[in-house]
Amino acid sequence: MTSFLPEGLRIDTAENISYLSSCEMMYRAMESGIILEAKAAVCDRGHNLIVPLPCMRGVIPREEGALGISEGTVRDIAIISRVGRTVCFVVKDIFTDDEGRLTALLSRTEAQRRCLSAYISSLVPGDVIPARVSHIEPFGVFCDIGCGVVALMPIDTVSVSRIEHPDERFEVGMDIHAVIKSKVGSRITLSHKELLGTWTENAARFKVGDTVTGVIRSVENYGAFVELTPNLAGLAELKDNLETGDTAAVFIKSVIPEKMKIKLIIIDSFYEEHKPSVPEYFIDQGHIDSFVYSPRECLKTIRTDFI
Repeated sequence: MTSFLPEGLRIDTAENISYLSSCEMMYRAMESGIILEAKAAVCDRGHNLIVPLPCMRGVIPREEGALGISEGTVRDIAIISRVGRTVCFVVKDIFTDDEGRLTALLSRTEAQRRCLSAYISSLVPGDVIPARVSHIEPFGVFCDIGCGVVALMPIDTVSVSRIEHPDERFEVGMDIHAVIKSKVGSRITLSHKELLGTWTENAARFKVGDTVTGVIRSVENYGAFVELTPNLAGLAELKDNLETGDTAAVFIKSVIPEKMKIKLIIIDSFYEEHKPSVPEYFIDQGHIDSFVYSPRECLKTIRTDFI
């Protein structure tokens, strides 16, 4: 499974560096079918990726740049967008080109094909996997789950605490964990909130009488919801000049597990730029059949079943 990491996690490993270091090692990689990584420098007018290697020039032909290109099901932006970024590949051939340059013919599609066959095909709902954020849209996050193969994490699965945009949680290139929510053929949907802890686990971080900081997520006519952690929010009494997205210093008035509520009093609020940070996980590996967010003593049950 470790052979099929998201792109970028292999490039600085000793094994990868060793295989790219010399012509002899490149021939060994070609014979063994080892998946390697390097950074794409140029996409030429034919949409071939030029990949400079320490010992020779590398080229990924357009049709070898991404699964679906040859079939017309994937647009060429999937290739163009790799410029300046790490790409995985297997070495298909080594030859001298018309200008006398030693050149490696590389295939990213072959690496992806192997990833689908040997790794992604075996994944089932509930499996917890490593992922890397590759693209962010208002509706969700596209994640590389292996060799550049992408799966979608919808915005409503990012955390229990609601957000306006996924960039409040993630940034491109961030390494995270995700759980397989559903799988239809090779189309995979991811979830994330189940890995961030239950209400009880998150509430245990706070005590009545503490004053802590949180983020104001919404202001209603009956109070303001303040996020204490990505999977925990409390309701605060209204105060003048509250703005969604501001930081709030809040006094914890009460913690009520049977109602799944935390009551807060806002001491102060102020604008502060929030930079996404790598999430803190309660689960980061293995498999989960179900996740129950709500406390046992609460009459309302919030549950996710992975089937």
